[in-house]
Amino acid sequence: ARMAAVAKRNLADCPNAQVLEADFETWPLPAEPFDLVVSATAFHWLDPAVRMVKAAQALRPGGFLAVVETHHVANPDNSFFVDVQSCYQRFDPDTRPGFRPPVAADIPARAADVADSDRFRPARFRRYEWAASYPTADYLDLLMTYSNHRALPTRAALLDCIGRLIDERYCGRISKDYLTQLWVAQRI
Repeated sequence: ARMAAVAKRNLADCPNAQVLEADFETWPLPAEPFDLVVSATAFHWLDPAVRMVKAAQALRPGGFLAVVETHHVANPDNSFFVDVQSCYQRFDPDTRPGFRPPVAADIPARAADVADSDRFRPARFRRYEWAASYPTADYLDLLMTYSNHRALPTRAALLDCIGRLIDERYCGRISKDYLTQLWVAQRI
């Protein structure tokens, strides 16, 4: 509801824009199909039994499904992400001992479900490796956008531990590497 309110404010000058609040799985299909369905870092959260079928139903023949996936990947100096595991192991019981982010080259260029779908042509891919630098407060704010961090009962202690680590060992700033992958599939 809060995201919809922000979208409505941002689209106030666009009279043809409509903001609907609904789960994708229960969202009523429009009378007129779309040319493009886009999912940015959320497609993996949709019900696998529904996401490809519903996306195809929402598209006109020849329309496109575009999915953006962002992966956390290892950087050449992975020391912060090695060091921060002590905070996670202390305050997040689901942390696997010795966890390390994967190397970008090890993440396959694959489109979830497209290969098994008879509704889309094979997907086309673009991959972008990039890095972002975060001061302590910004990095902690970023972590609070991740649902697993928000749901953690010990999140305040975890964030305090991570913040102290960044401030004391990394001079108040860390760099984080990402792989953003775009795949686009055309509806048959």
